[in-house]
Amino acid sequence: MNDYVRIFDTTLRDGEQSPGATMTSKEKLEVAKTLSRLGVDIIEAGFPAASPDDLRAVKTIAETVGREQVIGRPSSEPPTICGLARATKGDLDKCWEAIAPAQKPRIHTFLATSPIHREHKLRMSKAEVVARIREMVGYARSLCEDIEFSPEDAGRTEMEFLYEALAAAIEAGATTLNIPDTVGYTLPHEYGERIRLIKENVPGIERCVISVHCHDDLGLATANSLSGVLNGARQVEVAINGIGERAGNTSLEEIAMAIQTRRALLGLRTGIDSTQLTRASRLVSKVTGMVVQPNKAIVGANAFAHESGIHQDGMLKNEETYEIMRPETVGASRTHLVLGKHSGRHAFGARLGELGYPVEGDNLDKAFARFKALADKKKRITDADLIAVVSDELYRPVEHLRLDGLQVACGSMGLPTATVRLRSGGAKVGENDAEDAIHVRACVGTGPVDAVFKAIDEVAAEIGLHPDGVELLEYTVTSVTEGIDALGEVSVRVRSRGEDEDQLNPQREDTSQRVYHGHGTDTDIIVASAKAYLSALNRLVAARAAQQKAA
Repeated sequence: MNDYVRIFDTTLRDGEQSPGATMTSKEKLEVAKTLSRLGVDIIEAGFPAASPDDLRAVKTIAETVGREQVIGRPSSEPPTICGLARATKGDLDKCWEAIAPAQKPRIHTFLATSPIHREHKLRMSKAEVVARIREMVGYARSLCEDIEFSPEDAGRTEMEFLYEALAAAIEAGATTLNIPDTVGYTLPHEYGERIRLIKENVPGIERCVISVHCHDDLGLATANSLSGVLNGARQVEVAINGIGERAGNTSLEEIAMAIQTRRALLGLRTGIDSTQLTRASRLVSKVTGMVVQPNKAIVGANAFAHESGIHQDGMLKNEETYEIMRPETVGASRTHLVLGKHSGRHAFGARLGELGYPVEGDNLDKAFARFKALADKKKRITDADLIAVVSDELYRPVEHLRLDGLQVACGSMGLPTATVRLRSGGAKVGENDAEDAIHVRACVGTGPVDAVFKAIDEVAAEIGLHPDGVELLEYTVTSVTEGIDALGEVSVRVRSRGEDEDQLNPQREDTSQRVYHGHGTDTDIIVASAKAYLSALNRLVAARAAQQKAA
């Protein structure tokens, strides 16, 4: 299958390393199932040695997505479940523990090879680096048959040394060789040339799959990846919406559609079901709190929008004048009115299934109740409304504290005041059993949203849920649909004033404070703001509780 390009998705690993993109175990499992339905060949489920919670999440994915056939997957073959590990026995052992239950497990190990990394980070000589690669790849191969090795910062590594390092990995048992442009430094012609030279000069390379992993620091990740594929690579490492460290990774949807749209020229194919791309994009955006920019290729809100009169005239005459792909090809349905207040539970569930959200049981009941409440307020219910409703219900964190009522007073006369009524979620917080307790607090702020957030902070501190308070880093309001009765979606990012990354996860190298996201939807944006803030606060509390439990 020389024309087949494997899609290696790292949304759950490299993507989750984006500031504020941390996902719960439940959310990771849902994303993994979505990736499998999408047709991804390899799912990098996480970094098991990073934390006990990450190990458990990867293991859960390996036990379910890695062994059970996911309904709707284009291929009959289950996806490979991969875990990342540094080139140390401790990391490799934890990685194998996590992925061992998978039907098709893979260990992905890495070691830096560039001069700047060897000198300043590793403080190792070339000989020591090669020896470590040979030893640790060999150890990994003793645990698992499918081994991927990455020479970190390969884009800035001397070619002769890169050949030597890759040859050592092949001799030790690597089956896939990944060539990461870790800092997004190379240009397309440079990166493609590196892949060509590796293919021509590394002994035993014909026994391995060459993979490309490009970052977007210069906005060239997709171009570099395609250049690598055109020069012989047959695996591309990607992330949904292009999320990842710093400026992000190569975007899955861009690679998939570039290969599909230009297949006659490229002569290549993937196993991706492109009709599920939009749904996958929305899910990842929802669970990570990272909003997709409107002009994002393939999945952005404006990807198939035309405002210019010249463009509209062309579209009315022939859609191919300004669209090189149809919106339905990527799952971007143009259907607007789908359900109303007289619709039943069965029709509601069926439409969610069509949209890629197979919801059943209690989750369906809760989502349907929210839909009916919304239908009483809105004249038109669109697919976007339905997706917002079900996403808000499914991906809500454990609610230690939830909104039970809200009233605000604001305007140009008087002080903005908010009164909130909050209900404890039944969890013990500190020494207090806050089960079924109701808390009411009124606060004055610089505006209604500020007043609401201050009132929530005071309740959280009063019951010992989070006495240190949180710092609001970002607040975003968007309209889910058009019209005066549109749903408003609010996203927030917060961080604790009393905890940093080292305290929550001492095994991570990054010591910056962890960022938590939250989102909420409602026809009233003040209510949506309160929901979003509580969602972020609940995520923060859950992370702290998990760390305390692990300790």
